[in-house]
Amino acid sequence: MNEFVQSLRLWFAPQRIREEGDTPDYRFSLANERTFLAWIRTALALIGGGFAVDQFLPELSWGVRAGLALALLAAGVLCALRAVNHWVRCERAMRRGEDLPVSRFPTLLSLAVAVVAVAMVAVVLFGWEGR
Repeated sequence: MNEFVQSLRLWFAPQRIREEGDTPDYRFSLANERTFLAWIRTALALIGGGFAVDQFLPELSWGVRAGLALALLAAGVLCALRAVNHWVRCERAMRRGEDLPVSRFPTLLSLAVAVVAVAMVAVVLFGWEGR
C-alpha cells in the first residue's frame, strides 16, 4: 500500500522522481513518455467511441446503448489513469535500474474492447431497436 501511495504522489509531483536512483539515458525517458501519450490517445478514442455510441445510435434500445457507451467510457477512464500510473512506475524502475513493471491491464483492456466489439457485431447483425 505504501508503494501505491508513493506512486500516487508522483502523479502530481513528477519532479520528485529525480530523487530516486540515477538519471537514465534520456532516450528511454522519452520513449516512456511516448508510450504514455499512446495510452492517452487510446483513452481519448475509447471515450470518443462511448459518446459516439450514445449520440449516433439512437435506434438502439436505451439499455443496450447505455451499456455499450458506459463500457467504452469506463475503459477510457481506466486507460487514462493507467497511463500516468504506468509512466511513473516505468520511470522509477529505469532510475532504480530495475526490470520494467509488468501489468495485466493491456489484457483486461483488450478483453473489454473485444466484448464491446462482439456486442456491436450482434447489434449490427440482429439490430436491437428501441421502442
